[in-house]
Amino acid sequence: MIELYPAIDLRGGKCVRLYQGDYAQETVYADDPVSQAKVFADAGAPWIHVVDLDAAKSGDPVNRDVVAAIAQAVDVPVQTGGGVRSEAAARTLFEGGVERVVIGTAALEDPALVYSLAKDHRVAVGLDVRGTEVAVRGWTEGSGRALHDVADDFAEMGVDALIVTQIHVDGTMEGPDLEGLGALLGHTEVDVIASGGVGNLDHLRSLLSLRGNGDEDGRTPTGVIVGRAIYEGAFTVEQALAELAQ
Repeated sequence: MIELYPAIDLRGGKCVRLYQGDYAQETVYADDPVSQAKVFADAGAPWIHVVDLDAAKSGDPVNRDVVAAIAQAVDVPVQTGGGVRSEAAARTLFEGGVERVVIGTAALEDPALVYSLAKDHRVAVGLDVRGTEVAVRGWTEGSGRALHDVADDFAEMGVDALIVTQIHVDGTMEGPDLEGLGALLGHTEVDVIASGGVGNLDHLRSLLSLRGNGDEDGRTPTGVIVGRAIYEGAFTVEQALAELAQ
């Protein structure tokens, strides 16, 4: 079974979605992220995925109070990322009620940070990719490193998962990057959460049938992050959960 992570992307305290990671192509979906999180939780979502887009770009955690308010308002676990670049920043989120922190740019620049936090907290590594290159700083810069090589860095660190977003499909609703996800599933033993591109229930079915290296016994993603498709009514949280439970 693949777990559903409805997404709340925060910018200026509002729920937004970007198109292919472009901060100039933003759609505002809700003015009250806390109420939106409650809607997702009441619909049965097992997790809420929250991203601080402002912090991801600048490192300034301007939405940290909103993230804490979301975590305290719902009775399901919250995972959050965006601009988490120090142990102090991560611990502040944990103290605010977040269950799992996602580290992106800082994970590449300081893998020791991930190792330290993963000893006693739940940590995921966010790997946002253009093609096969991992991007950093809110998707605005390339790292010069390939996805599989970066994944290898965290194979033995005890992280919960790798959250993989293919930037060229994110926000498009045209389907997930099945080829890239399948290759990564065949390459690493760390759990993989898919993000980007889901636009209909068929796309969820394609993730359910995906196997690493195309092998029937291969691994599947353990989770999928969905944003725009839910906000625009392509399907409901309840429909997605029913599909993913099959």
